[in-house]
Amino acid sequence: MVTDKAVDSTEENHENLDVLDSTRTVIKTALEKLGYSDEVYELLKDPLRMMSVRIPVRMDDGKVKVFTGYRAQHNDAVGPTKGGIRFHPDVTAKEVKALSIWMSLKAGIVDLPYGGAKGGIICDPRQMSFRELEQLSRGYVRAVSQIVGPTKDIPAPDVFTNSQIMAWMMDEYSKIDEYNSPGFITGKPIVLGGSHGRESATAKGVTIVLNEAAKKRGIDIKGARIIIQGFGNAGSYLSKFLYDQGAKIVGIADAHGALYDADGLDIDYLLDRRDSFGTVTNLFDNTISNKELFEQECDIIIPAAVENQITRDNAHKIKASIIVEAANGPTTAEATQILTERGILLVPDVLASAGGVTVSYFEWVQNNQGYYWSEEEIDQKLHEIMINAFETIYNLSQTRKVDMRLAAYMIGVRKMAEAARFRGWV
Repeated sequence: MVTDKAVDSTEENHENLDVLDSTRTVIKTALEKLGYSDEVYELLKDPLRMMSVRIPVRMDDGKVKVFTGYRAQHNDAVGPTKGGIRFHPDVTAKEVKALSIWMSLKAGIVDLPYGGAKGGIICDPRQMSFRELEQLSRGYVRAVSQIVGPTKDIPAPDVFTNSQIMAWMMDEYSKIDEYNSPGFITGKPIVLGGSHGRESATAKGVTIVLNEAAKKRGIDIKGARIIIQGFGNAGSYLSKFLYDQGAKIVGIADAHGALYDADGLDIDYLLDRRDSFGTVTNLFDNTISNKELFEQECDIIIPAAVENQITRDNAHKIKASIIVEAANGPTTAEATQILTERGILLVPDVLASAGGVTVSYFEWVQNNQGYYWSEEEIDQKLHEIMINAFETIYNLSQTRKVDMRLAAYMIGVRKMAEAARFRGWV
């Protein structure tokens, strides 16, 4: 059993693999399977636009610090682009490009009228004051205001950003536009045009497809042993949703380490103790590493943290029969192949985490029409879309004898490719 005691720990280093190159590889394979030409791949392998900006912020000590930010717009053949903004010290241009492509795929998978986009600022919000974060948020909007907007590119929350940051950004854009523009951004507070269910949407979407995957493998969620890596927004909601369904959450992890208990963890207790960044393991003295957590006995693993957590080095050691990717790119291409050969059902990120962009779409629609739905209506619509997307991808993977990731990419890329063809781009 885990026991309270504050200890110092360091974040587990993860293999630094090129997520952009691996994404391009799967897209190329998906297009080949669908019979598209090399010209289509050349169009889709990179964002149509990539903006790099510099944002000066006067810090609390009176000094000016200049931050670097990015906004990538992958493809707008289908419609305006859509994607989150992350505040993180490890943000890179390549990562933002790859994430924008994934957003295009997610939109295609759940059949939304969007292309993909992504934004990021190189910073550590954990070391910044409330005032500094507000100035950085507003500065970013001013820097990218020429290429974003309700009919161009709609941002949303991502790693270390939240509804408050979205509110500052919407306010800044509205000042620039000289018009109240709630449809400029999603993930806002409800009083500013946000949608019911948006904050928990990603986790809810993961929970829906996890339940569908469990049915395919004959696993009853009640009593199922589940490991969740990541205890931030998605991970904490996932833990609570599954715990309330009767699942046994045997392991959780955050940036400082991991907790494992074969008898199951008290999730309500851990949620009460976590800080605003999803950190709780530093309160315990018998933690293990994130790497060790993946090797523990369980039925289902949910990576809900960062990229490249399951690699060729640990894929052979995983004991779960199902992996559901709540994070972006947690499993490398080599690991995906190893897991597939071992008969493990891998539900890919572009499907599992599409609940967030789906409810963001609902929010944007509500902003545009000025009519707002109840939480029950949101949940019903989300369930229908996620279950349909899962069944479509699962059935394609079975009929074409490909893994779920390739099947998801085939579904996700088809809409973009067709829209580009009809527009006469290729």
